Amino acid sequence: MDRNQIKIIVMAAIILIAVAGVTLVVARLPKKPAPKIEKTEPIQKKVPVVTTAAAVKEFSVVKEAKKLLEEGERGEAVRKLENIASLNQGSEQAYRSLLLLADIYKDDANLLKAKGIYLAILNDYSEYCDYAGIQKELTSLNMKILFSPIPTKTSETYEVVPGDSLIKIAKKYSTTVNLIKKANALASDLIMPGMKLKVQKIPFAIVVDKSQSTLTLLQNDEVIKIYTVSTGKNNSTPVGAFTIKDKLIDPVWYNQGAIVPADSPENVLGTRWLGLTTPNPGYGIHGTIEPESIGYQRTEGCVRMYNTEVEELFSIVPTKTEVTIID
Repeated sequence: MDRNQIKIIVMAAIILIAVAGVTLVVARLPKKPAPKIEKTEPIQKKVPVVTTAAAVKEFSVVKEAKKLLEEGERGEAVRKLENIASLNQGSEQAYRSLLLLADIYKDDANLLKAKGIYLAILNDYSEYCDYAGIQKELTSLNMKILFSPIPTKTSETYEVVPGDSLIKIAKKYSTTVNLIKKANALASDLIMPGMKLKVQKIPFAIVVDKSQSTLTLLQNDEVIKIYTVSTGKNNSTPVGAFTIKDKLIDPVWYNQGAIVPADSPENVLGTRWLGLTTPNPGYGIHGTIEPESIGYQRTEGCVRMYNTEVEELFSIVPTKTEVTIID
């Protein structure tokens, strides 16, 4: 996957989370600058007005499904909602039915079905859906699925054999011990022969877009999550394709010959460090002691994240993960 394809994937994801009423981010295309607009006016979203008897009936069926849910008749409610969505594809009634279905599937812990519905909404019901809200739901589901035993197309089940350890299995699959533990609800590193573990078989990739102040976590070209980050002042964060070369918990900061301990309030690296294979050493992805700087170009060249979010990313991606930084 080349840099232009990566740029398209990331920008498409960012557009999906744009809130109605906020200025749309326009992807910069090479050799084709966006036309200048002298004056813009707020675009009023046109929502179809329900006037026909059939449409009113369909809305009443959605209400009936809600009543069935309150009465504990989940199976019948699902049947009615699926019927509406199938017979009225593309309509507002189908959209409302899908939203309710997604809620039901989430309550039933059927996360894959709920995720499929949200993806369908983004693809087929753009005139009705709240992009930011749906994308937020998708991100939440992605992380819950990733940190659960639920099998997916990007994972497989591994049976522990004598002599195995989590470190050995993680190395074999190019994943992390933390991710294996979280996905399988392991309280310790102890594993026994015969245990079956969910492990990721598809590597992750990271794309940092300096112009948008975002870090996108990808797997198999699918956007898993988009984080807001801070990058270098004066566009100082290096651009290119790199990999993660080392990972540190509570890193010590070596600042111009001075050693700043991990627990020092002056240690700008925060709680995690992921070093990058940049031509000039010293660049990486790390936490922060200045959360108010996230979203702006404030660093000396590194990629800065909220501590809780860099800790999450740290648990997911191993060393040698590809990191592409673009302007």
